[in-house]
Amino acid sequence: MMPPFSVLHVCMGNICRSPMAERLTMMAARERVGDKVDELIYVSSGGTGGWHAGEEMNPPAAREVRRRGGHDVGFAARKLLGEHLDTADLVLASTAEQVDYILGLRADSAGRTFVLGEFGRLLGKIDQGTLPPYAPEPDPVYARGVALVEAVDRVRGGQPPEAEDDLDDPWGRGDAFFSRVADEIDATVRPLVAALLAG
Repeated sequence: MMPPFSVLHVCMGNICRSPMAERLTMMAARERVGDKVDELIYVSSGGTGGWHAGEEMNPPAAREVRRRGGHDVGFAARKLLGEHLDTADLVLASTAEQVDYILGLRADSAGRTFVLGEFGRLLGKIDQGTLPPYAPEPDPVYARGVALVEAVDRVRGGQPPEAEDDLDDPWGRGDAFFSRVADEIDATVRPLVAALLAG
C-alpha cells in the first residue's frame, strides 16, 4: 500500500503562512473524506529559517485558522530540512525566493516544487479527465496526486513563476491582512484538494 500523498508547505519562519496553509489544506481534505483523511493525505510545513523552531502558530494566523473551522492545536514550527523534501510529493512555497532555497537543498525536487499561487494558477489549465480515476483509498489517491503534480509541471513548461504568485508575508500585520492571505491560500488549496479527492 502506498503512503498518503504528501503535501509540504514552506514559508520563512513556519509560524504564519505555511502553518495556515497546512491546516487549511487538512481542513479542506477532511470536509471531503472525513476520518479517512489521514490515510489519504499527509500535510506538513516548514520554514527556510529556524528562528521559531518549536513555537506555536503566530496568534493571528491561529485565529484565522480557527475562524474558518480548522484547528491550530499541536502545531510546532520547524526548520525545513532536505529529508522533509525527500518525502514530499508536492512542495508549495509561499514565494519564488523560497523555491530557490528549496532547490538549493534538493535540486531533484524541481518538478514537484511550486510557488503556492503559481500552482493554483496552473491547476486550472490541466485536463483533470486525464488523471487516474479517484477512489477513496491510499493507492489511487497517491497515483492521482503524482499524476496531478506531473500535469501541472508540464503546463508550467519551465516558465518561472509570476510576481503575483508570491504570498505576502502577514507577520506583524493586522487581522485583515492575515484574512486576505488566508483567502489566497484557500484559493489554491481548495481546488488542489478537490482535484486530488475528486469524490
